[in-house]
Amino acid sequence: MMAADWAEGRFSMRKRNWSGWRFPAMLLAATGLSTVGDFVYLVAINLLVFEMTNSAAAVAGLWIAGPAAAIFTRLWAGSLIDRANKRRLMIWTDVIRGVLVALIPFMPSVWAIYGLLWLISMAKSFFSPASLTYITMLVPEEKRKRFNSFYSLTSSGAFVIGPAIAGLLFLVSSIEMVIWFNAATFGLSALILRWLPNVDEEKTAGLNPLSMKAIAEDFTVVMKFGRKQRLFLYVLIFNLFILISTFAMDAQEVVFARQVVGLSEVDYSLLISITGIGAVLGAVAVSSLSEKLSVKQLLGGGFLLVSAGYLIYAFSHSFAMIAAGFILLGFFHAFANTGYTTWYQHMVPISIMGRVTSLYGVAVSLFQILFVLGAGVAADLFSLRLTIIGLAFVCLIAVLGLIRMMLHPENKKVFEVEMKKAG
Repeated sequence: MMAADWAEGRFSMRKRNWSGWRFPAMLLAATGLSTVGDFVYLVAINLLVFEMTNSAAAVAGLWIAGPAAAIFTRLWAGSLIDRANKRRLMIWTDVIRGVLVALIPFMPSVWAIYGLLWLISMAKSFFSPASLTYITMLVPEEKRKRFNSFYSLTSSGAFVIGPAIAGLLFLVSSIEMVIWFNAATFGLSALILRWLPNVDEEKTAGLNPLSMKAIAEDFTVVMKFGRKQRLFLYVLIFNLFILISTFAMDAQEVVFARQVVGLSEVDYSLLISITGIGAVLGAVAVSSLSEKLSVKQLLGGGFLLVSAGYLIYAFSHSFAMIAAGFILLGFFHAFANTGYTTWYQHMVPISIMGRVTSLYGVAVSLFQILFVLGAGVAADLFSLRLTIIGLAFVCLIAVLGLIRMMLHPENKKVFEVEMKKAG
C-alpha cells in the first residue's frame, strides 16, 4: 500500500512539473527550430552565392547585409514590439522568413538575393527581441535561469545540428532542396508558437508606433531608464565590448587558422566539430548546474573563461593549442549566456524590453561592422596575429572591468539584492 502511495505521489509530482514546463518546453522547441533554420540557411546561402558568382567578395557581402538591415530595422522595431502582441509577432515573422527563404532559389541574380536577405534580416530583428520579451512574460522568474540554461542547450545544439543537417542534405539533394527544408523549419516553428498561450494584455489605443513622435518618445524612455539604472548601463557597455571583440575575431577565424596557424582544410573542419561538441557539452553542464550556481558566478566566471579561451586561441601555434582554446570558449559560452540573459530579464521592465533590446542591438550591429572593418585594416597594416591578440586583450579587459564592477562593495550589495530571486 505504501509503495502504491509513493508511486502515485511520484506520478502526481511529475505531472505537476510537466504541467509547469509544458509551454516553456514548446517555446524551446519553436525557438530551437528557428535557430536550426538559421544555421542551415547560413550554410546554404553562402554556398549558393559562391556557386553563382565564384566570388569571395560576393559571399562577404552576405555578412554585411545582415547587420546593416538590423541597424536600419532596430531603430524603430522596439516601438512596435512593445505595443504589439508578442506571440502573434513571432508567428508572423517566422512565416515571413519561411516564405522569403523559399523564394531564394528563384532569384535571378545575387542582387535579388541580397534584397531578400535584407528582408529576412529585418524579420529576424523583430523575432529576437519579441521572443526575449515573450520568454520573460511566459516563464516565471524562479524558472528563468533553468529555462535559459536549456535555451543555451538548444542554441548550442543548433550550432552543431544545423550545419550537419545541411551537409547531409547536400549529399542526397541540392542546395535548393536544403533552402526549402530551411523554409519548412520556420513554418513548423510558427505552428508550434500558434499553440502557445497569449500572455499580452489588451493594449489601449495610443500613438502610432511607427510615427516619428512615438520613436522619439521611445528613445527618450530608454535613455531615461539607462540614466536611472547606471549599473545596468555599465554592464551593457562591458558586454558590448565583449561581443564586438569576439565577433571581430570570429570573422577572421578561417584566415587565422589556415594561414597563421597553418591548419589544413581537414584540420579546420575537425576544429569546428570539436568546438561544436564543446559548446553542446557546456550547455548540458550549465543546464545541470544552473540551480547550484548564482547568476553572478555564471556571468563573471563564464565570461572570464571565455576570454581565456580566446587568449589561448590568439597565441596558438598548433592544432592542439587552438583546439584547447576553442573547447574552453565553446564550453563556457553557455554559462556566460545563461547568466547574462537571466540578469537582463530581471533588470529590464517587460513594458520597455523590446525597445531596450532593439536599441542595444543597433549599437551592437554598428560596432560589429566597424570592428570587423577595423580588424581587416589592422591585419593589413600590422599582422593578423597581432590584431587577434589585441582583440583578445580588449575582450579580457572588458571582462575584468565587468567583474571588478560586480565585486565593488556598493555594486556588489545592489547586485546581490537584484539577483536574489533569479540566482
